[in-house]
Amino acid sequence: MLLLGATAVGKSALLEQLAPRLAAYRAEVINADSRQVYRHMDIGTAKPSPRLRRSLPHHLIDVADPDVQFTAGDFVRAAERLVEQIRGRGGIPLLAGGAAFYLWSFLHGLSAAPPADTGLRRELQQRAQKEGAPALHRELALHDPATAARLPVADTNRIVRALEVHRLTGRPLSSFRSPRAARCDYSVLTLGLQRERPELYARIDQRVERMFAAGLAAEVASLRALGYTSDTPGMRSIGYAEFFREVSPQARRDLIQRNSRRFAKRQLTFFRRFPNVRWFSAANTDGVAAALQRFFLAPK
Repeated sequence: MLLLGATAVGKSALLEQLAPRLAAYRAEVINADSRQVYRHMDIGTAKPSPRLRRSLPHHLIDVADPDVQFTAGDFVRAAERLVEQIRGRGGIPLLAGGAAFYLWSFLHGLSAAPPADTGLRRELQQRAQKEGAPALHRELALHDPATAARLPVADTNRIVRALEVHRLTGRPLSSFRSPRAARCDYSVLTLGLQRERPELYARIDQRVERMFAAGLAAEVASLRALGYTSDTPGMRSIGYAEFFREVSPQARRDLIQRNSRRFAKRQLTFFRRFPNVRWFSAANTDGVAAALQRFFLAPK
């Protein structure tokens, strides 16, 4: 089962409400949030509450240090192992999160592009810091115009990945086709949560306010004290990268809110590619519960 939706739409809140029912189905959650995998990064990634994690087993949270690049490939391989383990003990795997590319890769498989090269990726990331993402985007346009055309100039991570693939293989990333058909070895129920755009954006702004009230600035300071910098993969996440900007506290807060809203917009665009999603209003707990019941009780 997959539960997807944009940041701040209310995925964790829904799981809180449905936890007793999901526990009865012996569901176990596989985290599909690309930032919650990192240790020490709790407030800015809005990790599930300890209460929820006690109610339902959660996996792939706090599994990597912030200086590790946790890729979609890492996620797919780990998630496939966990799915088999959970099914082996009679449980129901529930992949929940907002990392659209992670979930898409799990459903459709990974492309044949080479795995990450840590040294080369670090070199390209340092160049992005010094020269700016637009410079790398222009370079990508020379080698792989198709990929450059579909990537926003600000999408540093994917620009770096595309340049990395070209440097490693001499081929454009666009030449490595991802599988188009969804996997057929699992029976999958895909549920999506949605809200009207103004409501979602207001929730994002409110959540950022709560993060600051909960001590986000102190959390970032503790990470910097551990030696993590703006080049650290985890610290390039929204909610952390903005602390390396020389701006006022209020401007930093505004930046995080703006960047989070833009990220949500990209998520919504990507989620529209997913097939067979049953979309529900995030407030429609009863509708989601009924869909779960039909799925779990249907003959397999």
